[in-house]
Amino acid sequence: MDTHGGVPTRSPSYEGVWRFTAPAVDVSVPQARHAVRDLLVRQGVPVHEEIMDGLLLIVSELVTNAVRHAALLSPEIAVEVAIGPEWIRVSVEDNHPYRPKALEADYGQTGGRGLLLVREVAQEAGGACDVEHTASGGKIIWAALPLAPMAPGPGGAAHLPMVTSPRTDPSAP
Repeated sequence: MDTHGGVPTRSPSYEGVWRFTAPAVDVSVPQARHAVRDLLVRQGVPVHEEIMDGLLLIVSELVTNAVRHAALLSPEIAVEVAIGPEWIRVSVEDNHPYRPKALEADYGQTGGRGLLLVREVAQEAGGACDVEHTASGGKIIWAALPLAPMAPGPGGAAHLPMVTSPRTDPSAP
């Protein structure tokens, strides 16, 4: 329980961490997107519509990447949603060891821009994203966004929150 001026305050009831697994197949992409949207609605998370749209796009891109590029070594993926008082973080974990990097835009290429899109959507919203290795040799790709659009700071730039790993204990399963 938090305190404000010595008076105990309660965390918002929508805060928490939820995790679900899905097979690394195409149908899991819309299922994951709908599951995340339904969770946020069910929990009453006060997420701005613009942020929700970006978040669901990120979920689709991350799950699509896992299905397309990791399914051979990771027939199951995990999606985690962590909600704080002012932010939401989604992550997708698979057991494939390859750690992708957001590529620079190559306008002659018809694919391969999913992580670039994730990075741009996250940064535009005032959030962050990253790729991390797991203790089991796989990876977690995560993105964190504020619940409301960030107000411009001095000089017109949005204040970026300090966002770190989706887990406080990287060795946790």
